[in-house]
Amino acid sequence: MNAFPATRLRRLRRSGALRSLVRETRLDRADLVYPLFVGPESRVNEELPALGRFSVDDLSSEVEELIGLGLSAVILFGIPEEKDDEGSGAYVSDGILQRALRSLRERYPDLVLVTDVCLCEYTSHGHCGVIENGEVANDATLELLARTAVSHVEAGADVVAPSDMMDGRVAALRAALDDAGFAETPIVSYAAKYASAFYGPFREAAESAPSFGEIVKPALPNLDVIRAARERFDLPVAAYNVSGEYAMVKAAAARGWLDERQAAIESLTAVSRAGADFVVTYWAKELVAWL
Repeated sequence: MNAFPATRLRRLRRSGALRSLVRETRLDRADLVYPLFVGPESRVNEELPALGRFSVDDLSSEVEELIGLGLSAVILFGIPEEKDDEGSGAYVSDGILQRALRSLRERYPDLVLVTDVCLCEYTSHGHCGVIENGEVANDATLELLARTAVSHVEAGADVVAPSDMMDGRVAALRAALDDAGFAETPIVSYAAKYASAFYGPFREAAESAPSFGEIVKPALPNLDVIRAARERFDLPVAAYNVSGEYAMVKAAAARGWLDERQAAIESLTAVSRAGADFVVTYWAKELVAWL
C-alpha cells in the first residue's frame, strides 16, 4: 500500500511564477482608494509622504499623477483654516473640501471622489460632533453630518463616507441626500471602529486629536470583523488600512528590519483575502508600481 499522499499541493508552490498563476487573492489598482488631505497650504511629510497636505491649488498636480498611475478613486479629508465648537467648516458652501471638490470635479469628470463626512477635523475639541454637558450629543450631531454630506455632493462628490460613530447617521444622511435630489449617491459608512494604537499619524495630519476620550478604527488588526461582514452582507465591503499600519511598516523599513514592498503587499493581501472589495490605503501610489 502506498503510504505517500495522493494530493501533492507542493507541485503548485515550486516557484514564484507558479504561485502567482494559481494565487487565490490578487490586489488590483482598481480596488485601491488613495487618501488626500486638503488644507489652507501644502505641507510635505518627509517620513510619511502619503500623509502630506495639499492646498486646493496644488491638489490638481497630485491628482494628475494618481490618474497617470492608473488610480481611479480618492478620499478627501479637509483641514480648515479655523475651527469652532460645531465644526461649521465642514458644511459651509465655501469650505476647504467644497472648494477642492468643485476644482477636481470640473477637471477630472471620471475620477471617483469620495469624501470623509465627519466633524473631527473641523471642531476645536477634535470630536466628531457637538459637545453638550461634556459628551458628544448624538442627535444634534446628525443634523450637521447630514448638512455636510449634502454640501459635499452639491460640490461634486460621487460618494459620501461617514466615519463618525453617531447612532442613526446612515439613515440621516440617506434622508437628507434623497430630499436634496441625490437619491443615487451611495453612502459608504466606515464607522466600524475599534480602540487602537494605529491611528496616531492621521490625527497629526488632519489636526484632529481629541481633547478627551478615544478615537478608534483600523483594518489589519480586525480581519475577523471584515470576514464576518463579508459572510453576513451581500454588499460591497470596504476597509481602511490606517495611518499607524502604514507608519509602522515605513519605520521598520527605514531601519532595515523588513522589506517595505513585501510587507505592504502581504498586509493588503490579507485585508483583501478577509473579504474587502476595496481598500483605502496610503500605499496606493506605490502599490501600482509594485504590482
